[in-house]
Amino acid sequence: MADQETHRVSVVVVPLPGQGHLNQLLHLSRLISSYGVPVHYVAPAAHTRQAKARVQGWDPLAVSNIHFHEFSLPSYETPPPNPNDPMKFPSQIIPLFNASLKLREPIYALLRSLSSTTRRLVVIHDSVISYVIQDVRLVPNAESYCFHSISAFTLYASIWEQEGKPRALLEPELLGILDYLPSNDGCIPEEVIEFVKLQMDSMPNTSSGNLYNSCRAIEGPFLDLLAKAKHAFSDRQWVIGPFNPVVITNEGKKRHYCLDWLDKQASNSVIFVSFGSTTTISDETAMEIAIGLEKSEQKFIWVLRDADTGAVFEGEIRRVQFPEGFEERIEGRGIIVRDWAPQLDILGHSSTGGFMSHCGWNSCMESISMGVPMAAWPMHSDQPRNAVLIEKVHKIGLLVRDWSKRDELVTSTAVENVVRRLMDSAEGKETRQRAQELSKLVKESVMEGGASRLEMDSFIAHIRR
Repeated sequence: MADQETHRVSVVVVPLPGQGHLNQLLHLSRLISSYGVPVHYVAPAAHTRQAKARVQGWDPLAVSNIHFHEFSLPSYETPPPNPNDPMKFPSQIIPLFNASLKLREPIYALLRSLSSTTRRLVVIHDSVISYVIQDVRLVPNAESYCFHSISAFTLYASIWEQEGKPRALLEPELLGILDYLPSNDGCIPEEVIEFVKLQMDSMPNTSSGNLYNSCRAIEGPFLDLLAKAKHAFSDRQWVIGPFNPVVITNEGKKRHYCLDWLDKQASNSVIFVSFGSTTTISDETAMEIAIGLEKSEQKFIWVLRDADTGAVFEGEIRRVQFPEGFEERIEGRGIIVRDWAPQLDILGHSSTGGFMSHCGWNSCMESISMGVPMAAWPMHSDQPRNAVLIEKVHKIGLLVRDWSKRDELVTSTAVENVVRRLMDSAEGKETRQRAQELSKLVKESVMEGGASRLEMDSFIAHIRR
């Protein structure tokens, strides 16, 4: 049956070559391929390798229906991240983003080639890489779908601001939430704003719909508002997340050493500290975190690595200086991980009881999926608004630092206090309970008959029509 169906439709997936985008769309590729639909995943060679190496919860090499197309890019600068830059956006990857625009011609050639082998060619592209797929309109049997890598809440908030903050559409409780929105100042540099504008201007005006890595249990009211706003080139939307596996299995897989350590800890006793692949913290901030974690007397896993460069497998590892004797004093109570860590596996472990995070959308969805409450410390981009969704909307996290004070040093006392509150207080217990209740709803949504599963079924039926 599957062999008869695969020639009816083929899917081409085009992510922006950054970790959070590569990861979400590789997970989506797995979901689509599970319906017997062939998927063609398109990225620069190094970033395809990156996506495969870092994926968790399944083995991309074992999925025969995913075909990887690795393209070359012209040479581009790969400066190291600057830990002391007051704007935390990873400016070192901007040259990569600009170089990725050169994928337009090879992607068009691929689309033309694939179009002759399938009745319908479906192109799913990241909203911020629209420029390279704009020629889809020239392929007669092709149609495009825009994937939004950010939360519906953040997307609607941006539209709401652009339209002059209209209040008539909003229920009072939603208006109250949007009134908490932090300023966009300091989120992204002007060069990136221009890059994103180019993508929006290049969006095919024949786009067939929008896809979201979310679910109605998390963002139902804001998804409804987006549908009413008819914001983005099509009024069709499919809400099909979480893309990541919601049940973790480690069969036949080499385990990271930190998971063996977690096996020996009590349930919900460890806080996981990680600021993702796009944040580099200063030595001064690292020192405050170290002192705060030590004083909190809580167990922890701290992933301390610089942000990715444009050439993700190159560059030196920076060694942050800790307080004298710190690593000896926390031996047995804490682990410092200086390489890539299996975040989804860590969050899915029963010993993990909290997550200090930058609030990237990948991390939010993984934490929500696994029922782990968050200590929200947004750094740039959409993260300050995601933090509002976590802290104010669902009340499944505590704020480490208010965005309006982003230029101030977060002290060890602030770190210690939020870790204690999250891990060892009645407030933290209530926060964890809400996180676990939301996790249950989210997991149910991807099961047979759940809202996200039904929308995924609907999307597959639509592209197979």
